[in-house]
Amino acid sequence: MNVEEIKKILPHRPPFLFVDEVLEVSDKRIVAKREIRADEYFFSGHFPNEPIMPGVLIVEAIAQTGGVMLLRESKGKIPLFMGIDKARFRKIVRPGDTLIMEVEVLQARGEIVKIAGVAKVNNEVACEATIIAGTKR
Repeated sequence: MNVEEIKKILPHRPPFLFVDEVLEVSDKRIVAKREIRADEYFFSGHFPNEPIMPGVLIVEAIAQTGGVMLLRESKGKIPLFMGIDKARFRKIVRPGDTLIMEVEVLQARGEIVKIAGVAKVNNEVACEATIIAGTKR
């Protein structure tokens, strides 16, 4: 799934769309990627001489990846954070890195879902988090 197909599912748009391509997807699991470019808007302030992708944006990339999986059959909904648990940051993400997000459904009850996500660079964990999300029409 390319970025144009992703934009048909998610309401996010650049510069706040953090999923470039879906590599695999099923009802319970998705793998996607994001190429981290040197011209990303957040690097100008985080930090000018030492560009590091903010951890909260890595969590956002994980959440958006989960949103693609969960909303691909029900377009038009807006995904909303309801909770972030067990977020851990283990590796710095820099320009030129390829971020691979792996997300799986842990639990689903109606419109509320709990997902576990991992973001990796060069097969090393950069971030992991458990996210609770809901949707708004």
